[in-house]
Amino acid sequence: MKKKLLTGLLAIFFLAGAPALAQGVTAPDALAKSVTDDVLVVLRADKDIQSGNTKKVVDLVEKKVLPHFDFVRMTQLALGRNWREAAPEQQKLLVTEFRGLLVQTYAATFTAYKDQVIEYRPLRYQPSDTEAVVRSQIQQPGGRPITVDYRMHRLDSGWKVYDVVVAELSLVQNYRGSFETEVRKGGIDGLIKALADKNRQLSSTQAAADKK
Repeated sequence: MKKKLLTGLLAIFFLAGAPALAQGVTAPDALAKSVTDDVLVVLRADKDIQSGNTKKVVDLVEKKVLPHFDFVRMTQLALGRNWREAAPEQQKLLVTEFRGLLVQTYAATFTAYKDQVIEYRPLRYQPSDTEAVVRSQIQQPGGRPITVDYRMHRLDSGWKVYDVVVAELSLVQNYRGSFETEVRKGGIDGLIKALADKNRQLSSTQAAADKK
């Protein structure tokens, strides 16, 4: 299942990297198709990313992808009722650390790209809609297709991704159980510390790998 989540995040990173999102004009599915083509060209041509340069991948994610995610809503959904128990400063820290965790954990999906093909399903969509679910399948050579659904909503700044569902498993729901456990053990501050510790560990591991 972890492999499926990684594959799904690879696809959602493709979806999220276009300036056209900010205009809120292009339908979400049409946008996803055009952006996928553009990003695949980069991945196929960039030898540093293909060789596993995680620093370059993280820089790419920071510049091209993250502006199109709604990390506040993602964190709210992952925290559930515990979000309301957090003070404003704690909420800010939670969003920052969760954002960092997703970047550090899934940067490797870029380097894992090989010959996958992403196919998008027809979308029932009206220009006035503020919520959309873009449905797709990832075709893998020698493997079964993986279904990936992208949950998006439209803000004043454009369409934002707030969840991805891979083979019926929600990304934010996947984290809710572990977050609940950390809150029960050490409260909101305990969860913030656990996320920060995990981010430092991942950062150190990736830095060591880049030096090899």
